[in-house]
Amino acid sequence: MSRIGKEPVKIAEGVTVAVDGQNVTVKGKLGELSYTMQDGITAKVEDGNVVVERKDDSVSNFHGLARALINNMVVGVSAGYKKQLVIEGTGFKAALQGKVLSLSLGFASPKLFDIPEGITVTVENDGLQVSVTGVDKAQVGEAAARIRSYYPAEPYKGKGIKYVGEKIRRKQGKKVA
Repeated sequence: MSRIGKEPVKIAEGVTVAVDGQNVTVKGKLGELSYTMQDGITAKVEDGNVVVERKDDSVSNFHGLARALINNMVVGVSAGYKKQLVIEGTGFKAALQGKVLSLSLGFASPKLFDIPEGITVTVENDGLQVSVTGVDKAQVGEAAARIRSYYPAEPYKGKGIKYVGEKIRRKQGKKVA
């Protein structure tokens, strides 16, 4: 039995969960998300909780996954998700131009990131900090990872884009004999 899958998902205040066969729809103050479960996995709403069950052991892989995704949807529509990135380096900065994030990272031309639908990007601290927010946890993480991928923080000088709180393992440069 899946330890994660058998835990009920507590429905936050102001959130409504509708189960229609294999489809689960979650609505809250920040938006609406839906998920289609695998065959053999069922969900039902009872006593302010969502209970995820499986038919038999052949779909045990998806039991915990379905429960975790439903929990992420409930948290997303009630509180939302946020990832913060820090830009370090001389002359490195970010600027917002409508629905496009322009990143000046020492290349000949700025790197442009088209902000996907459902994601909000804000630039703070004179272009040295970027916040990615949204209701879908996977979409927020994907957008933050794509922004970071333009110039990940390197280990010698530490310049580049990194997550807030991420530790970059520094390496020693060349030694002069």
